[in-house]
Amino acid sequence: MRDRHAPAHPAGSRRWSRWLLAIPLGIIVAITVIDIQTPESIHLGPFLIAAPAITASFAGPMATGVIGALAVAAQVAIAHLHGGLMTANHQAQVGTLLLVSALVTAFRFAADRHQRKLTQVRSVAVAAQEVLLRPLPDRLGPLRIASAYLAADEEAQIGGDLYAAVATHEAARVVIGDVRGKGLSAVGDAAAVIGALRGSAYRNLSLPAVAAHLGNAMRWKWDHSGEEGQDPDESFVTALVLDFYDDRPVAAMVNCGHPPPLLLRNGEIRTLGVVEPAPPLGLTTTSADDYEAETFAFAEGDLLVLCTDGLLEARDATGAFYPLVDRVAAWTDDDPWSLTRYLQDDLLRHTGRRVNDDAAIVVIARCPDAPDG
Repeated sequence: MRDRHAPAHPAGSRRWSRWLLAIPLGIIVAITVIDIQTPESIHLGPFLIAAPAITASFAGPMATGVIGALAVAAQVAIAHLHGGLMTANHQAQVGTLLLVSALVTAFRFAADRHQRKLTQVRSVAVAAQEVLLRPLPDRLGPLRIASAYLAADEEAQIGGDLYAAVATHEAARVVIGDVRGKGLSAVGDAAAVIGALRGSAYRNLSLPAVAAHLGNAMRWKWDHSGEEGQDPDESFVTALVLDFYDDRPVAAMVNCGHPPPLLLRNGEIRTLGVVEPAPPLGLTTTSADDYEAETFAFAEGDLLVLCTDGLLEARDATGAFYPLVDRVAAWTDDDPWSLTRYLQDDLLRHTGRRVNDDAAIVVIARCPDAPDG
């Protein structure tokens, strides 16, 4: 995907277009020379329309207009040498070439104008989406964090999957989730979960209390949204909410109906299930007592892989699911960024670069200088 700050027509593309101008110019010269040297009964001039038509496919309206004018001038020269410009046949050829060149130039101008507006709209959309789903910090408290997001919509940067991280008074708090549904409503719901998490950071809530806060915030949103086609009773968010403590190599987790994370330690992989799984966020109004935080050791050298079901349910051409556990189990490095890039690239290879559902990946490691107990 092109950087939203990059110009609409990169310098390299402009240089390539200048080289391509040799094609229509060559067509004009070739047709003119051949037509002049053939009998007057053979008319090759009408083929000159190919020059501005080809130019419009890769160059702007100015270059297209110039090539069109040169083609008309060549047609006038041919007419002058083959019976005179005042013959009906030559007047028709010149007039037709002039009209078609003007139309091609006008259409190219309109297409360029539309493309500029579309580029501007896309830039604004990308900026808005980046505000909603900010990249996770490379380092937060005792953590090193890497993340990747693959949106199913080619024109979007985010969808209904989400991740966020905030610092609390004793831990780094991370959430990853998946909103039910697609489209703009799912993007809005994902943004609401992230906003609720960030807004709760200063309150120093316990992990169960945070899960209740996120769920209740979403329930309130759906009950009062009034959006057509969105049934509050059918809306929910699956999520993992985790705390990574600053002063000890331990993490705590509440799983609200989300795929469990994978813990990679010393070349071995373990799926971190929970004894008391909680229902997805927003199904009902809840309290902290409805959630149970479960702890696990998380020390230097460990990697924790969080993802959404867009990764787990991605299929290849034969219909086989993406083998995440096998891919992570084969990993031997402890760098979260290289593992994230590997999983992202490997997923695209697995699916033939066609992603049918949003997929989020977060890989977390403990900093080497973090307290180890």
